[in-house]
Amino acid sequence: MLDFGTINDVFKRMSHRGDMTVALWKSGSEWKPISSQQMYGRVRAVVELLQSWGIQRGDRVALVSENRWEWPVVDFAVLAIGGVDVPLYETLTPGQMGYALRDSGTRAIFVSNKKLYDKLVAAGEIPSLERAAVFDEGSFDNATSLPEVFERAPELESPDAGFDALLKQTKPEELATIIYTSGTVGDPKGVMLTHKNLADNLSHSTDGLGIVEGDTSISFLPLSHALARHLDYAIYGHGGKIAYLPKFDDLVGAMKAVKPNLFLSVPRMYEKVRQGTEYKSTGLKKTILNWAIGQGKKHRRELMDGKTPTALGWKLANKLVYSKLKEAFGGQVKFWVSGGAPLGMDSAEWFLDMGIRIFEGYGLTETSPVISRNSFDGYRIGTVGTVVPNLEIRVARDGEIEVRGTSVFAGYWQRDEATKNEFTEDGWFKTGDIGKYEDGFLSITDRKKDLIKTSSGKYIAPQPIEGKLKVDALVGNAAVIGDARKFATVLISPNFEALERWAEENGVATKDYAALVKDPKVKKQYESIVKKVNAELQFHETIKKVGVVAEEWNIETGELTPTMKLKRRVIFERYKDKIDAMYGRE
Repeated sequence: MLDFGTINDVFKRMSHRGDMTVALWKSGSEWKPISSQQMYGRVRAVVELLQSWGIQRGDRVALVSENRWEWPVVDFAVLAIGGVDVPLYETLTPGQMGYALRDSGTRAIFVSNKKLYDKLVAAGEIPSLERAAVFDEGSFDNATSLPEVFERAPELESPDAGFDALLKQTKPEELATIIYTSGTVGDPKGVMLTHKNLADNLSHSTDGLGIVEGDTSISFLPLSHALARHLDYAIYGHGGKIAYLPKFDDLVGAMKAVKPNLFLSVPRMYEKVRQGTEYKSTGLKKTILNWAIGQGKKHRRELMDGKTPTALGWKLANKLVYSKLKEAFGGQVKFWVSGGAPLGMDSAEWFLDMGIRIFEGYGLTETSPVISRNSFDGYRIGTVGTVVPNLEIRVARDGEIEVRGTSVFAGYWQRDEATKNEFTEDGWFKTGDIGKYEDGFLSITDRKKDLIKTSSGKYIAPQPIEGKLKVDALVGNAAVIGDARKFATVLISPNFEALERWAEENGVATKDYAALVKDPKVKKQYESIVKKVNAELQFHETIKKVGVVAEEWNIETGELTPTMKLKRRVIFERYKDKIDAMYGRE
């Protein structure tokens, strides 16, 4: 088990490993190593920069970047001097960026490139902001060039007693970071996490995952998200190395080149892998795929127990199908992790039948972030695993999960009333998630605020239904509607790559998205997908009408959060007329 008092302890352990590789970065087609001592020197160089700016203990320093090796360098440097880092998503608009910077009282900011620097300029006046630095080479008005700062780094690679003493000055109870929520409901709030919050969670959450020195992971989920950052800390703490991937579109190639041992993603990524596998399987390949899945189902009990079946049929299926899927992940992954949203039993079972146990976990930014996780020590499909030892949970009368312990956040930045509202009178944090806790395993059914209550008083949990719909390759995303309505309906955002192929195969000539989704054959096909899912639902849950939109929802256009969860408020407002038309006069 890891045992850290502060995140500075993580950095010290990682940075005192001499010439061992701790990070990888891509230059052209080549992955280049960064050693422990190189990271040490670069962090010291940024610390000197921060000190020259007059940044003091407790000052806020923002960080806006895609996943690059400079990200942890700046993060560790800010924490080394007792600063508070404020990581922001690169997808924020200038207005959203400005809001977070003004709200947090940020004194300095690091951005990775010109596009983000231009956003900063467009964000308007930020009274507290005094200094800025840019990762990329180039000339930026009123900004420091980080490449120039790193020119001094080689001189700082030898262990320094004074710097190491500085690391020890930070106390566990000091504030480490302010992470702004995605703002799916209301204005974003700054979640305050102390070093103790982060370190205690880190020290317990990776038990049973078998991370060992030399293990490799690809960092591609936004590091502004608590879960991605948490895993990177864990890899560094266990002596592993991290390949930083700035562009998500390069993930397939990166997995083949880097061959990670650990793979962490959000459910949507796994859903897309499944959709892609089934979408590309036609004719004989489809027959073989279905046969292989059938072989997996026969041995599901063994697979759930972590055993490798010895039956001849399973071995053949593994050679023909399962191994090919694993090769797409690089062929060396020893465990897969899913977090950020419910994976869904359909997807969990599909991967299990393909020989892949996905360790689903659960948590929130406010819990630093892990509350529970499946592991080699305890796995149950369809659950989010066992609760980490430094936390306690209970289920309230209305089904809401409540939690308390040392990794529960310190509160919302300058939001005392909002903080108070998130806790019960006896001090338990209200997660906002509905679930069950049975036999030591936690299951989450839906977000409390997302639960739909029809006008007849019946409750519908939308996420499991949406997950079932997304099993079909033609469905990119789905949003179930029905709150205060007589019945449930759904808006579907197609997977247009798959839909265009389907249209061509079924005699639908147009490729214009608006015309495509209005075509009678297309509408009938989506209605048949919904009908199939309806057969698995209770009567009051069944979807009565289907609306197919002409847009593929994504992060950039605002329908999804950076971790690919639905922004329901945005969707419902954007498609209000279409939703109203589905209900008519009810």
